[in-house]
Amino acid sequence: MQGVLAVVLAGGAGERLSALSAIRSKPAVPFGGKYRLIDFSLSNCVNSDVDSVLVLTQYNPRSLIDHIGTGRPWDLDRMHGGGIKILQPYMSREHSGWYLGTADAVRYNMHEIDQAAPDDVLVLAGDHIYKMDYRPMIAAHRATGAAATVAVRTVPMAEASRMGICALDADNRIVDWEEKPAAPKSDLASMGVYVFTRDALHEWLGDSRSDFGHDVIPAMLAAGAPVYGHRFDGYWRDVGTIEAYWAANLDLVGLVPPLDLFDRTWLIHTRSEERSPAKLGPDAIARHSLLSHGCIINGTVLNSVLSPGVRVYEGAIVRDSIVLLDSEIGPGAVVDSAIIDKFVHVGARAVVGQGDDRDVPNADEPGHLYTGITVVAERAHIPVGTRIGRNCLIGPRVVESDFPGYVVPSGTSVLHDVASAPATEPGQG
Repeated sequence: MQGVLAVVLAGGAGERLSALSAIRSKPAVPFGGKYRLIDFSLSNCVNSDVDSVLVLTQYNPRSLIDHIGTGRPWDLDRMHGGGIKILQPYMSREHSGWYLGTADAVRYNMHEIDQAAPDDVLVLAGDHIYKMDYRPMIAAHRATGAAATVAVRTVPMAEASRMGICALDADNRIVDWEEKPAAPKSDLASMGVYVFTRDALHEWLGDSRSDFGHDVIPAMLAAGAPVYGHRFDGYWRDVGTIEAYWAANLDLVGLVPPLDLFDRTWLIHTRSEERSPAKLGPDAIARHSLLSHGCIINGTVLNSVLSPGVRVYEGAIVRDSIVLLDSEIGPGAVVDSAIIDKFVHVGARAVVGQGDDRDVPNADEPGHLYTGITVVAERAHIPVGTRIGRNCLIGPRVVESDFPGYVVPSGTSVLHDVASAPATEPGQG
């Protein structure tokens, strides 16, 4: 679209994603087998004919930068007429370095926005799962003469307290706004997708306004600025917690998934290395699952999502789980309701996710692991025959000597001192 620049906020630490975001920014977290979270926002841009994109990074950006590269998978590797640019925090006489919030990140990059000279700026979160054509929202924004337009949708009331909640009048103008209220008055929530005129950004991004939801939108409404809502009824997930991330992945494996990754009219593009096709052995069973290229399955995979290069050996069972790149599930092992990060080895006859005590929370991960899902971090090595309960955290690079015994009770953690480990390794993140 002419006159539109997209700014993707991709600096989030994703603290509630436990070990998944310990070594990578939240937008770089793998999802749906072959994708990363940021792929959805970038693909929505190019599918909506928005071909000028700034990506603002901050926390652990290396794997995200490696993933985006020159932007070629999204047709954004352009020298002229659009393209993608990745920006990181910087020190200057006016700027202390780290961004203090979403609005602060945009404010300190206004010089880049002004160089592109767009009429309107599309501000996006880089860590949401959805397919959205931004063109109707931008058209409505321009037709109403809005200073800002916010994409909104209904959400379950149980989730409303962690979002911006609003009310619209008959003309879709926002007349009430509460950011993350303890007692939400409605279920109409901001999606973290905004369209601003460039003039409005200059006017409202003051030094004391660090966050769009907390500061900028309330200030605009208090001053009577024209701020409108744009309703979106499609699938949308903010995968900000381990449970939400797990559930959004498993949403993809149903017979008629709510998010269709096979829609040729709206492809989700990603950087994808060359690997052989997935292979199922003579005794393999795979049902209601996504198997990525390079997988070799000789065991049983049920209602699960497997990333490229995963190996499931003879007699092993993977159930209701997400297994990330190049991990191995050894012979006779069981993985149940778990998230297995990259390069993990689950030893023969080990069990990850054992027992019915799913409501025992993890004391080391308060508010993160409490719904029965066990997380195994990158490069962990689970010894032969080990039995790991629910809501457990197995830290990065753990080895056999880190385990106190062959039983890890529900709600506990096994960690390894990584102070002496190399700062970077091939494939990290």
